[in-house]
Amino acid sequence: MTTAKESKPAASWPRLDAARVHALLSEKGEHAFLDVREEGLFNSGHPLTIVSAPLSHLETRIAALVPRRATRIVLMDQQDDGLAERAAGRLASWGYTDISIMAGGLEGWRKAGLEVFAGIYVPSKAFGEFVEHRYDTPAIDAQELRRWIDDGKDMIILDSRPYTEFHNYSLPGGIDCPGAELVHRVFDLIERDETTIVVNCAGRTRGIIGAQSLINAGIRNPVVCVRNGTAGWHLSGETMARGSRTVAPPPSPKGLAAAIEAAMRVSKRFGVREIDAAALRELQADTTRSLYFFDVRSPEEYEAGHIPGARSAPGGQLIQSTDHYVGTRGSRIVLCDDNGVRACMTASWLIQLGWEDVFVLAGGLAACGAGMDKGAEPVEQLPVEAAGSVERINVLDLHRLLASGEAVVVDLANSLKFRVRHIPGAWFAVRSRLNDGLAQVAAGAPKAKRLVLTSDDGAFATLAAGDAAAASPLPVSVLDGGTAAWAGTGLPLASGLENMTSATDDVWYSPYDYDDLRKSMTAYLTWEIDLIQQLEKDQSLQFRYFAPSA
Repeated sequence: MTTAKESKPAASWPRLDAARVHALLSEKGEHAFLDVREEGLFNSGHPLTIVSAPLSHLETRIAALVPRRATRIVLMDQQDDGLAERAAGRLASWGYTDISIMAGGLEGWRKAGLEVFAGIYVPSKAFGEFVEHRYDTPAIDAQELRRWIDDGKDMIILDSRPYTEFHNYSLPGGIDCPGAELVHRVFDLIERDETTIVVNCAGRTRGIIGAQSLINAGIRNPVVCVRNGTAGWHLSGETMARGSRTVAPPPSPKGLAAAIEAAMRVSKRFGVREIDAAALRELQADTTRSLYFFDVRSPEEYEAGHIPGARSAPGGQLIQSTDHYVGTRGSRIVLCDDNGVRACMTASWLIQLGWEDVFVLAGGLAACGAGMDKGAEPVEQLPVEAAGSVERINVLDLHRLLASGEAVVVDLANSLKFRVRHIPGAWFAVRSRLNDGLAQVAAGAPKAKRLVLTSDDGAFATLAAGDAAAASPLPVSVLDGGTAAWAGTGLPLASGLENMTSATDDVWYSPYDYDDLRKSMTAYLTWEIDLIQQLEKDQSLQFRYFAPSA
């Protein structure tokens, strides 16, 4: 298996200077501005509205990020290092027809004097700061929350993150109620208008948006968010809860009626538009515009049954990380759920984020008939060209070859996962850098007669086998079942960062992934807070403010 052939020589791709690209970002019409560097490099610095689309993962991500093949695409790498050309060739082989490359890469952007933003999901993170400043969202710090807990204050603590995050660490006494679920489920959680509702997340954004969602919905109770979330709680010297399973239940008929009424108020204030199933079909048939059709319910509800063609995007996460789901600016977005509450609440936030063509499917799941698909969202993997069969090797054969020194293992899992566990003696490598990486492996393991690729379950290693075969002087095999199969047999595993052919800039490291948690959390919170000031220097993104009604 090899990578898809490029349909044009590198010199033939149109090139735009940074100033022209910056101007394009403010123009009407659709465009996809894509950063093809690894996610860790993207995190270290990028233009505000660019979307991370690493070359290493294009086959499995680009169809969802940029579904329309005629979309105007501009690619960026670090500094004309060839990465953008390689990505352009692959995109063209998959039928994308309007591809340009930004001259000079990120360094060209810097030299043009344009603003560079660090971090991931920056538009959404900056939006959270915008919301707090413009709407004056009430907040308390960790010390005040501790006093409230000690005093037995009449309150509930709602954690607006997905269950997995909440289960890992949370505030004591917290109840998991992710993002768009807050208005949907809150009315059954409170019996008295005097009960204070405290909303938190890991840092700032989802707590601010969650608290403001309840306020926008017109709930009578006092509402506050926890300033800096669980990070602020930890930095104040408090202990986080681990393993909590307390989840807000689905709404009762009475609670749902109140939620629907609240969502209708929000829809009216923010101008949320509805479309019926016939209009949805018309949008889906329109090849001149991009359409993203999202089911904003929980992943569990989505898997139990969803409208064919809808993608899973839980409402809170869609607002928290919009550029993870939508790669085309100026596109159309249609949201659906079962009763309209979560779709309307999510739509109201997308409108404030600056998206113009946002619609809610009237009638929800029932609008498109009884036929439902079940299961997790399928990943559309675009083809790579096969060059003969990829030889697969099982765990026992690999163990024998390693014992005799005849094989060397190259692990293509991300550096975070490699740090946690890998086959002893394995080398870490990044797919987009295999030419350099495998040269280091060959020099470090000169007696090896076979190179064996692995990854978490072997799927990504299989995808990259063609790249490795093109770069390696040794025959290439793939470990069947990947590192998980090795671990499943009870064979030993190693941890730590050893045999590294690349820097650990392949993936984003959250503040919780660093050894010095206090330092990383402080830096992260400072970065978030400062985004609102940096945003004023860049005019490529405009958020919308809606004055509260009398």
